[in-house]
Amino acid sequence: MTGGFERIGGLLIAITVGSGYAIRLLGMSIRHFPVDFIRKFREIVRQAFVCAIESLPVTLVVAVFSGFILALSSGLELQKYGQAQVVGSLVAVVMCREFAPFMTGLICAANVGSAMAAELGTMKVSEEIDALEVMSIDPTRYLVFPRVIAMTIACPLLTVLADCVGIIGGGIIGATQLNVSWTIYYKEAIDVLDLKEIYTGLIKAVIFGAIIAVVACAQGLQARNGATGVGQAVRASVIVSFLLIIITGFYGTKLFFG
Repeated sequence: MTGGFERIGGLLIAITVGSGYAIRLLGMSIRHFPVDFIRKFREIVRQAFVCAIESLPVTLVVAVFSGFILALSSGLELQKYGQAQVVGSLVAVVMCREFAPFMTGLICAANVGSAMAAELGTMKVSEEIDALEVMSIDPTRYLVFPRVIAMTIACPLLTVLADCVGIIGGGIIGATQLNVSWTIYYKEAIDVLDLKEIYTGLIKAVIFGAIIAVVACAQGLQARNGATGVGQAVRASVIVSFLLIIITGFYGTKLFFG
């Protein structure tokens, strides 16, 4: 019984310490933003390019099939009530508000976040981080800041592409499977979308991007015990990012529409 309480207490302490460390990294990145954004601009652009390009193919494939699934599953039900023509509005709202930022965040966490955690974790266990500190180079400003800003930029850009591709995918299903013309479909999609629907998804994407980068960097910089520790850091980075994206997505929707 005592051992169980000790394990629970140790887990809670580890979660608290890890959360505090991640929040500290985020705070330092925000604090250095005005100065380091210009100084690290080329590195930020390089990291953003890597983040976007590595995740782009998977994001587009998932987006188009998400549009297929949304249009087909909802359209078949709407056909029963003679309302198949409104499938465009449904696909547009769900993609822009929920699906696009959510799936983009998960893809970036699994693809780019894991790579960040592995890269920084390898640097940590090989004592490259310690070498930077010995040379009076702040690892947060040198390594974490460009990655946080880059992911915060790349995630909303990918979300915009996912919005467009998902809506187009829904239109393909509407035209080929539901007998809804392209004109009606896109008229419904455009009419239902307003700024609130769009900026809700983009704000979520920005937050998701920051969460992914901060969690990945924090896990990587806390890696221990060689290759085994790097693997554990990568796994923890993906799991924690997934959980935070799901929880944050729910409360984001509740905040804007609840």
